[in-house]
Amino acid sequence: MGTTGSEAGGLADDRALLGRTSTAERVADILRTRIAEGFFRPGARLSEDSIAGALGVSRNTLREAFRLLTHERLLVHQLNRGVFVRVLAVEDVVDIYRTRRLVECAVVHGLGKPPFALDALIRAVMGGERDAREGDWKGVSTANIHFHRELVALAGSARTDELMRSVLAELRLAFHMVDDPQALHGPYLVRNREILDALSAGEREKAEHLLADYLDDSRDQLVEVYAHLLGDGPGRDG
Repeated sequence: MGTTGSEAGGLADDRALLGRTSTAERVADILRTRIAEGFFRPGARLSEDSIAGALGVSRNTLREAFRLLTHERLLVHQLNRGVFVRVLAVEDVVDIYRTRRLVECAVVHGLGKPPFALDALIRAVMGGERDAREGDWKGVSTANIHFHRELVALAGSARTDELMRSVLAELRLAFHMVDDPQALHGPYLVRNREILDALSAGEREKAEHLLADYLDDSRDQLVEVYAHLLGDGPGRDG
C-alpha cells in the first residue's frame, strides 16, 4: 500500500504548523499524529514526493523526520523499497503490555496519600463515555489512550510521560489493524470508571489491583485478535 497524492494532499492543511522555521522534529510531530489517528495505516508505504510536497519541506528534512520515527519504532525502512508504517509482531504487543504494567502499576502504587489530582482523568473517562453514546468508537479508542496517559501523568514525571507517549503510540499501530474497535475498547469504559472511582475514594491499592487485571485482560484479548490478523506485509519486522 502506498500514499496517493490525494491522501498526502490532506497534509497540506498542516503546513501552517511548521511555521517559518521548518524542522524535522515538527515534521515528525505531524506524521506521528497522523499515524496515531490511522491516517497512515500499518503497512502503508510513505511517499517522499507526496509528503514533502504536501508539507512544503525538503527531502532531507523529511528523511530526518522518517529517521526519528523509525527510532521510535513507528516506521521501518526496507532497503530499496522505501519507508513503511510499522506492522507490529505479536511479540511486540506482549512486550508493550509488559512495559505498560511495569510503569502504570508502579505509578498508582507510588501515588502516596489521597486526595489525588484527578481532573484530567475524569475528563478522559467522561470523554470516552460520551463517544460511546455517540457510537464514535475511534473516539473511544483515543479517550482510552488519554486515560492511561493521564493516569501516568499523576506521577508528575516528564520522563515517564515521554516513555508512555512512545509506548502508547506503538500500541495504536496494533489497534488500527483491528476491524471491530467497539468489541476491543467498549468493555474497558466501565473498567476505566472503576479505577477512577477507586482513586476518587482514596483506595489506591484497589485501583492498582483493578489496573493490573485490566492490563492483563486487555493484553490477552488484543493478542488473541491480533494473532489472527497478521500477514507478511512490507511494514512488518523480521
